[in-house]
Amino acid sequence: MLDKRVAGVWIDHQKAVIIKNHDGHEVSEFKVSETQKEKHQHGHSNESAIHHAEHTLRMKFFKEIEKAITNSVELYITGPGISQEELKNHLLATAQYKNLKISLGTSTNSDEHYVLEEVKKHYHA
Repeated sequence: MLDKRVAGVWIDHQKAVIIKNHDGHEVSEFKVSETQKEKHQHGHSNESAIHHAEHTLRMKFFKEIEKAITNSVELYITGPGISQEELKNHLLATAQYKNLKISLGTSTNSDEHYVLEEVKKHYHA
């Protein structure tokens, strides 16, 4: 078992699976902490309004992930496409997470059990 609080996130533009080995301050076994779904905005008539609404919802999505990884000292982010890079950049631009050690990976499988095993493997747990 690791003696530091770490987390892993599988993310795409629709959901995030969050794995961590702590509950607040206590280090424990790795487990699926939660799964977040990104909400989508519908009904806007112009491109600017659609872009603004999508950006606002993306920031809310990232804020929910932030809450879930609070107190982590390391974070492993994986997923398809560019979502993991977007989350990394968002976190590093946030004062609370600017010193968080972040590693990136690539994976298309969002199954919670698979993500749990991938995060454990990443941290050699």
